Amino acid sequence: MIKKLMACTAGLLMAGAAGMAMAQVSPEDQIKYRKAGYSYMAWNMGKLKAQVIDGSVAYDQQQVVAAANTIAAIANSGMGALYGPGTEKSVGNQKTRVKPEFFSDAEGVKEVAIAFNQAANNLAKVAAEGDKDAIAKAFGQVGQSCKGCHDKYRME
Repeated sequence: MIKKLMACTAGLLMAGAAGMAMAQVSPEDQIKYRKAGYSYMAWNMGKLKAQVIDGSVAYDQQQVVAAANTIAAIANSGMGALYGPGTEKSVGNQKTRVKPEFFSDAEGVKEVAIAFNQAANNLAKVAAEGDKDAIAKAFGQVGQSCKGCHDKYRME
């Protein structure tokens, strides 16, 4: 019980520190960082797709696990903090395609974020187990969670 309480307290402190740190990051940098996170995630999704869905690259369990863990890590990294005030539009050299509705629909954003986190965490779990068909299914669920957010909150 003490360990759980200490873990929760540490998590809250880290979240608070991250929030304070993000307050010091300019809107332009917030957009740059979130775009970098999504690009890195897309690259890892591509590696999984090539190995598990298309078969265009030989299946390598270690690479599949690493890619799935990376996607889960990004999903759980607190990227929501990169959608601060001033990031609802392009700033400086950083362009954004986020729709204004993203910033006014807290419940909808929460829903898509939870779906994404759950799907990404499941993908990492299933990848570690090594069942290629189960990984393909979990990969599809991550893709659907991404699509759910893009359809609702991303401009073309």
